[in-house]
Amino acid sequence: MSKKLICGVDEVGRGPLAGAVVAAAVILDPEKPIAGLADSKKLTEKKREALFIEIREKALAWSLGRAEIEEIDQLNILHASLLAMRRAVEGLPVAADHALIDGNKLPELPCSAEAIVGGDGSEPCISAASIIAKVTRDREMVALDAEYPGYGFAKHKGYPTKFHMEALKNQGVTPVHRRTFGPVKRLLG
Repeated sequence: MSKKLICGVDEVGRGPLAGAVVAAAVILDPEKPIAGLADSKKLTEKKREALFIEIREKALAWSLGRAEIEEIDQLNILHASLLAMRRAVEGLPVAADHALIDGNKLPELPCSAEAIVGGDGSEPCISAASIIAKVTRDREMVALDAEYPGYGFAKHKGYPTKFHMEALKNQGVTPVHRRTFGPVKRLLG
């Protein structure tokens, strides 16, 4: 009897006012344990970067899924997050038998699944997915910072910090801002 392949799934980027929402699905290899897996938000950037490389080398399979800004504005952030998660699972090069999803909502998936609140801190496969998703999205925000200087994307990653709100007021809304999010919507009138 073959062992069930379980993937962990998590997403990052629900709260920011700019950028895509990025999800990852990871199937860990029990033969290649990875030390130090934890909720990506509790790790230093340096530790996340090191684990990002190790996870991609050692995992049986990993995949990214995303929902773009237009999809977030069209669907709403919850449904866009679920879509990104579904895309991540469907993109795995090896089909998962079961998915562990961080949070309390389940996307429609091609396999059985369960939602685990705080799963990014308790399930190593979800921790791995949270790290892959966060490092990927953080890198995208650094790239957007170069494209749209003066907004501070590299620092705040699109979250509504005081600096970001001032930049929005002074420089206006960019194409990478989410039009349906309160602070952006109000500026657009």
